[in-house]
Amino acid sequence: MPIPVNYTKPVRVSAKESAYLQLQQWIIDGTLQPEEKLVDTDLAQALSLSRTPIREALQLLEVQGFVEMFPGKATRVTNVKKDDLKNLLPPLAVLQALAAELAIPNLDEDIFNLLEETNERFIKAIDSQDGFSALKIDQEFHQIIVDTAQNPYIHTMLGSLQSHVRRQFFHHSLMLTKSSYDEHVQIIQTLKEKDPEKVTQLMKSNWIRTIEELTTEKSF
Repeated sequence: MPIPVNYTKPVRVSAKESAYLQLQQWIIDGTLQPEEKLVDTDLAQALSLSRTPIREALQLLEVQGFVEMFPGKATRVTNVKKDDLKNLLPPLAVLQALAAELAIPNLDEDIFNLLEETNERFIKAIDSQDGFSALKIDQEFHQIIVDTAQNPYIHTMLGSLQSHVRRQFFHHSLMLTKSSYDEHVQIIQTLKEKDPEKVTQLMKSNWIRTIEELTTEKSF
């Protein structure tokens, strides 16, 4: 019988990837605190995995700067440094702006509808003072644009930067404001107008304003 070729293949996540993603999320949202000691046997039991994928995941997290490993001694969650936010957001702004420019030829009505629906959920979270949800929805909004750009290198680099930015936001209890919602509205409209120069400016402004607003508010 002929083997079908047009079918949806299931997305399979390896044990290492599963452990990596879960541990990274726990570090980002503070479930695992800075300087907390990580014991592979305890983590393996918590995640119902063997110690090998846990160790491999910890090695990946060390490369990304989320943990520090001292062979024969201990593995700990890294500290969150205040100045890192000012160092993280400028390159993030440039890459997000480039992603928006590259996304323009690939945009369609479905994507615009998704952006608008996501932004409406974003303002509802802000109005409800639900900072946790607002941050996650803001990430969803920008990720739609990044995915639409269809550039795997930008996708990978932004993924790493955004993980550290999210950790900063959670750790310092930083809150996004209605200004971000208003800027999202402008970004959507500019994408509809297919204006690469203006959307680049708006995307950079969105992130740079966030830096100034948050660093002033928290006296970084």
